[in-house]
Parts: sequence; structure tokens; C-alpha cells
Amino acid sequence: MVKGELRRRLRRLDQENLTSRHEAALVDVIAIPVDFVSPGRKIAIRVLYALGALFATVLIVYLDRQGYRDIESTVEASDPLSFLDCVYYATVSLSTTGYGDITPVTESARLINVLVITPLRVAFLIVLIGTTVETLTTQSRQAFQIQRWRRTVREHTVVVGYGTKGRTAVTAMISDGIIPDKIVVVEENEYALERAKAAGLVTVRGDATKADVLRLASVQHADTIIVAANSDSVAVLVTLTARELAPNAKIIAAVREAENQHLLEQGGADTTVVTSETAGRLLGIAKKTPSVVQVMEDLLTPEEGYQVKEVDIKPKDVGASPSHLRKIVLGVVRNGVLLHVDAPEADAVELGDKLLIVTTANSDEDND
Repeated sequence: MVKGELRRRLRRLDQENLTSRHEAALVDVIAIPVDFVSPGRKIAIRVLYALGALFATVLIVYLDRQGYRDIESTVEASDPLSFLDCVYYATVSLSTTGYGDITPVTESARLINVLVITPLRVAFLIVLIGTTVETLTTQSRQAFQIQRWRRTVREHTVVVGYGTKGRTAVTAMISDGIIPDKIVVVEENEYALERAKAAGLVTVRGDATKADVLRLASVQHADTIIVAANSDSVAVLVTLTARELAPNAKIIAAVREAENQHLLEQGGADTTVVTSETAGRLLGIAKKTPSVVQVMEDLLTPEEGYQVKEVDIKPKDVGASPSHLRKIVLGVVRNGVLLHVDAPEADAVELGDKLLIVTTANSDEDND
């Protein structure tokens, strides 16, 4: 029944196809993080651009100075303009001043215009029209960024939901070395979207149960999809839709109730996490052995205390028993399948196996 609903949703793509819209229409849907630039630096950059235009104009006028004539000059009309004349002409031209009845004719007056009056004009133009021009160009710049991002984004991670679960998952990934630019958050809640933007993440606003919204997050090109929805029914439908769009992606989904776990697995989730039962077990364990809960929290806390890592088998360890290695081994991963450390198949490790080990956060097990 759920799969039938998914197919009906996919057939409605032609009626509500967001991905076919022009990037300018997606500015309110997709947000690409940009580096903060202080107002002072923005003004300094604009001044540099203005000076560049001024010097370019001066050079052009100076190279063609034989074609200009100063009607107020006391020298012969056939004499070319001086370099100062060229600078003066460029400044009054770029500032659109255009003197008529009052014209500075002495070099000192023209020098004052170049050094004092023109900078004041530039400052006035920056204050007067700078904000307006920036506002008008912001949407076009954002549309170009969205177009470039959609064309180049590959092998990224899509996180559906930025509540407590999604936010914690992102924090863990960043602590493991994944750069924020490679994480895309899909969320409807505006407050959650603002928090994701503040963290430097690409965000897509919309209902993740809709195939078009997931397409905007480029799930078809994603390496991993993490489903951290607040509702089990939403998590199941998102998993089904994501698997339909990204058959080769790794899907990790969280569900509140254990009875819904098999729905995620049938929908295509590679890994499932039951949040309520996990928390319940820890609460029960804490009654008798609270130190165990402290160790578990330590293992799950990034960048401090103990951590669980996956390391490759070294040639010197091939054939050894995990229990005889110097490391604390929790399990062996062989061909993508986890083997318990006491399983007969894991008695002798093979080349290509990976070990799940307990180590300290600051240790470098790869060099051991």
C-alpha cells in the first residue's frame, strides 16, 4: 500500500515539477551558504573597482590625447592634454558631473577636484545607490550559485530533518572530517532551516516525502541519505521515495518504535536506528550500572574520551585472532557484514577485513 502511494506521488511529477523551474524561481527554496563579508570590506572592494575604472579611463584618454582639446587652455589648441588634464577629464566624466558654466581651469583647481571632490562623489554614490544595486543583484547572484551547485554537487550527504537527531548527526559527521559543503539539509521548519544555514550547510526547504523536493537536494547523486524525521510514517515514506530516486545510495534511517523498523528495511534502508528502544535500554541500565551509561555516552561523544573506529587489517595481522590483538576489538567487518568477535568465522582475520576497535579520541590507530 505504501509502495502504491509512492508510485502515485511519482506520477504527479509532471503536475508539480519543481526541478524543471528556472533557478531564479528556486531562490526561496534552496539556500547556498556564503562567507560573511563585513560592510567595511564591501565598501573597500567597491572603491577599488571605482579606482580601477578611473585609471582605465585615464589610460584610454591619455593614449588618445591628440583627439581632445581644452577650450579654456592658454596654450595652443594643437597641444595635447597633459596627464593631469586626462585624469581630470576622466573623473568628471565617470562621476557624471559635466561642468558647464563653472569650469576649473587652473591646475590647482583641477587637482583639488581629483583628490578631494571626486572621492566625495564616489562616497556619495556608494552610500546613495550601493545598497539598492546590491539588493537588485542579490537574487541573480543566488540564482547563479544554485545553478552552479546543482551542476557540480556529487557524492554528498542528504540529511532529512534538522531536529535533535538530524542536528546531532551532522555534528558527528563534521567531527569525523566531513566538510559542511558536502551536507544538504531538507527541512520544512523555518527555525530549523535558519540553524542549518548558520552552521554553513546547504538547505532545501520543502516536504521530503515529495520526490521533487528530494531531487532539488540531488539525492540521485548523493552518497548517503540520513532520514531523521520526527514521524515514523514520514520516515518510511521518505525512505521509499529516496530509494526509488537513489538506488545506489546508502540510506540510514531512524524510527521511534521498533515495530516500524521492518518497514524501513523493506523500504530500502541499509541501516536503521530505533531511538526509543535505545534510550529505554540506557535508562534501564542506568538503574543498576550507571557507569555503563557514562561509557556509552563517552563513546558517542565526538572528539573526546573513547571512540569506536573502523580500521583496516594490516598484513602482519592476517591470520591472527581478534582476541589476541593489542587493540580492543568489538567486531570484524568482512565483505560488508559485521561478525561478532566471538563468531567462528572471525577467529582468524583475513586481508581486506576491517576491525571495529575501541580507542581514544586523539590516538592514531592507523600508525599502530
